[in-house]
Amino acid sequence: MLEIICSRTNEFIQQMPKALRKKYGQFFTSKETARYMASLFCIPKNKSQISILDAGAGSGILSIALIERLSQETDAGLYLTCYENDPNIYTLLVSNLEECKKQIGERLSFEVRQTNYILSQRESFCRDVFADQKREQYDLIIGNPPYMKIAKEAPEAVAMSEVCHGAPNLYFLFAAMGVFNLKEGAEMVYIIPRSWTSGAYFEKFRKYLFSKTVLTHIHLFGSRKKVFEQESVLQETMIIKVCKTKKQPKTIKITTSPTNHDFHQCTSLDAPYPLVVSGRNQYVYLVTNNEDVALLNSIRGMTQTLPDLGFRMKTGLVVDFRTRESLRNKQEENAVPLIYSQHIRDGRVRFPGGKDNEYLVTDKRSLIQENKNYLFVKRFTAKEESRRLQCGIYLKRYLPDFKFISTQNKINFIDCMHEISECVIYGLYVLFNSTMYDLYYRILNGSTQVNSSEMNSVPVPSLNIIEQMGKELIRTKDLSENNCNQILHNHIS
Repeated sequence: MLEIICSRTNEFIQQMPKALRKKYGQFFTSKETARYMASLFCIPKNKSQISILDAGAGSGILSIALIERLSQETDAGLYLTCYENDPNIYTLLVSNLEECKKQIGERLSFEVRQTNYILSQRESFCRDVFADQKREQYDLIIGNPPYMKIAKEAPEAVAMSEVCHGAPNLYFLFAAMGVFNLKEGAEMVYIIPRSWTSGAYFEKFRKYLFSKTVLTHIHLFGSRKKVFEQESVLQETMIIKVCKTKKQPKTIKITTSPTNHDFHQCTSLDAPYPLVVSGRNQYVYLVTNNEDVALLNSIRGMTQTLPDLGFRMKTGLVVDFRTRESLRNKQEENAVPLIYSQHIRDGRVRFPGGKDNEYLVTDKRSLIQENKNYLFVKRFTAKEESRRLQCGIYLKRYLPDFKFISTQNKINFIDCMHEISECVIYGLYVLFNSTMYDLYYRILNGSTQVNSSEMNSVPVPSLNIIEQMGKELIRTKDLSENNCNQILHNHIS
């Protein structure tokens, strides 16, 4: 049954321009992924009828994969509700579900709602705090929601302001509404981007999610290129299963497959729940093996953060394409050095670097900063690079002729209200140039962007230990990752 549906879907993909499908944030699930997602549910027992929801159903691949399994494992009646407001695929979806009903028989009933899933329930969602019992709720919810950013003034964002910060992505609005539609004790399985697991941008969504549900299973893919391979999507994607309950499990199952075709080759880890869902911000730490667990436990043994020590990582001040008229290729009167990520080389900031627009002339105080000691960290790295955290030591004596400098916003910098000593800058470099902290950040954040708010939440040693490590690094004069690892090991093991 599913092979027929996927074949029809492939024909649709070939006929429909990608630009048109992108308008709806539409990316189709492979049959292997669909069957795997369907396999994750615990099928309700002793029910005469099972209700299923697939919001943003597309061609019905996920719905039919789940019905295929249910038809083999239960005699219950099956009632499926699908939402799909793309008129281009509506006919195909209905045709596929009718084909499915022919094979399953009368115990399958379905309804396709050609309307906006979020807006159709906005009034009920807003009344959720009053435990509105009139909402529609389901036994099983499965979904591959649209992946598309919308404006913060968009009707969907306004309708779900409780979970939004800034301009949201539709995928997590669908996930939040799915939680709203879950019956107590019921399960939802979604395939979504990984970006929600950390950062301030998704904090309201995580707060809502974990106030209503618990995570019971996470599936990760070794290759981001293979999840939606027909679509050339490079999004870091994951499958999650949540259960609507307040009872926190002892562990979360975390599985990993190389691609979306080889789920039989999964590795599996039962990770402690408080280790995975942790902290005031409820970040989700995606550990995949016992070494990750040990690393997390080791770093969690430190109880302070950069802000606790009086430091804060910030993002560079200048968006260069917005300040073109203020940029200069050469030094001139009143110009200040503008530090880019390209100036970070071999563990230090090396200026000038021989690139265009290395100087800034401005009277805006918000675009310049004191020339003092900093640790710079690149904000963006390539997915294939060996390190996510790439640091550069900057000392004010590197540019003694300048009272002020500036920073381009593709770098972060660690700042303090007061002057940071050179020893402390070197010590911070030991931390963030070590393998341990680089791996920690990869567990925390799957993107190629180093987020300053996340870095400010990372546990660090005491200021005294950081200073001692800095002195040792200065003495050895070796900025390599291996030397930083050895120094860190000497002080925190």
